[in-house]
Amino acid sequence: MGRVWRFGDNIDTDLIIAARYLNTSDPKELAAHLFEDADADFTKKAQKGDYIVALNNFGCGSSREHAPVAIKAFGIAGVIAKSYARIFYRNAFNTGLYIYEVAQADRIENGDLIEIDNAAGEVINLTKNETYRFSPIPPFMRELVGAGGLMEYAKKEIASLK
Repeated sequence: MGRVWRFGDNIDTDLIIAARYLNTSDPKELAAHLFEDADADFTKKAQKGDYIVALNNFGCGSSREHAPVAIKAFGIAGVIAKSYARIFYRNAFNTGLYIYEVAQADRIENGDLIEIDNAAGEVINLTKNETYRFSPIPPFMRELVGAGGLMEYAKKEIASLK
């Protein structure tokens, strides 16, 4: 269960993590500046296990992996949006961040408490007593995220061959 931090349409990677912080690839440093230009106090208010909810085209802009890395490193449990920029979508899974395409994302409001049931493909809004469906994440993609992303998954696969 986590609290919702709601954003709108076209949240680009520069708003997620400003370009001025791209001189580092340290996940903890990136997480310290998450959404800084959208809400200077975001990292003081949000908590591990919370969720980001947005509308259309989340993660548009550059193809940098820093954006999903910063979100994951902060401890955000997942991102829910109506749609994603394709490169962000793939980068999210590659870095081990759960993302969910939910047509009713506009029903989820800032501060709502939600839970995700990955197996059932459901977002449960505990605040509104509503449930929203999403296409269940394929087992391999869940395994990829569970391993911590593509690199960690590959390391485990290589180790199993030895």
